[in-house]
Amino acid sequence: MDILDILRAALQQAFGPQAIVFALAAIGLNIHFGYTGLLNFGQAGFVAVGAYGLAVSVVTFGAPFWLGIAMAIVAPLVLAVILGVPTLRLRADYLAIVTIAAAEVLRFVFGSVEMKDTFGGSNGLNGYAGPFQDANPYSSGIDLGFISFGRNDLWSLTVGWVLVALCCLLVWALMRSPWGRVLRSIREDEDAVRSLGKNVFAYKMQALALGGVIGGLGGMFLALKQASVVPSDYSTLMTFYAFAALLLGGAGRVMGPVIGSVLFWFLIAGLGSFFSQSAGKGGWIPTVIMTDTQASVIRYIMLGLAIMLLMIFRPQGIIGDRREIAIDGR
Repeated sequence: MDILDILRAALQQAFGPQAIVFALAAIGLNIHFGYTGLLNFGQAGFVAVGAYGLAVSVVTFGAPFWLGIAMAIVAPLVLAVILGVPTLRLRADYLAIVTIAAAEVLRFVFGSVEMKDTFGGSNGLNGYAGPFQDANPYSSGIDLGFISFGRNDLWSLTVGWVLVALCCLLVWALMRSPWGRVLRSIREDEDAVRSLGKNVFAYKMQALALGGVIGGLGGMFLALKQASVVPSDYSTLMTFYAFAALLLGGAGRVMGPVIGSVLFWFLIAGLGSFFSQSAGKGGWIPTVIMTDTQASVIRYIMLGLAIMLLMIFRPQGIIGDRREIAIDGR
């Protein structure tokens, strides 16, 4: 077993494109759940419409690249309004049901045969990322010994982590403002906020839209990094991973989603590399206990166990506050 290889694989994923996508998705969820108390179980839908907003605009309708970027921001905003208008005046569980259903409906629509001319069907869309790749200022990749990225990956990581930093800065500024304090108050007791003359519905809608747009930025980044959009990338598993990253880092904290996403992918990749080297022929774990196929799955079991223990002994996450994750503390 090579410990350096395990560490290298873990760091490669922890600071790689996947961590960026889920950091952005989790930042959006943090606005929804951590600060406002909204149960959005369909963040994958916001990520998907951000990605497809860019791809469909450029490939299907022949729009300029900059207009595709604009559509990647507008599409999650429109989705937030469509989902929020009929649900945000009701109990929190209605929003949870509607969002998870909407995310699945969107995924099936994007992959449907009937809409193949527009969304590309199950094969998705490509051929829109040329301007992004052409803007790459790097002449070569980077190799630090323990971690390395190619030229294209380095450009994607630069853009991605800058996006994450800007979103964190925006959340930090907003949550220190009176607007952010109203959101926290809504999370604690929306009836008290309503009694003070605040339009709770409007604030909830604004929070849902902002968090959805940040999630859409994650989808746009994923689309640019992969140079393709495929419906299978936006399953409910994406939402659950984003929630896991948020709870791991700490809900209601600006850096919680980022730390959680980095740690989540560090553990996923590290455990995967560890069990891959340990199981099967040449490993110290006999095949009667664990096969090569089982080694690729056991990491999720171990990570799930770790998150369960975290929720028992430190439910607020790494840097969070226990009060921030209470759905209803009254």
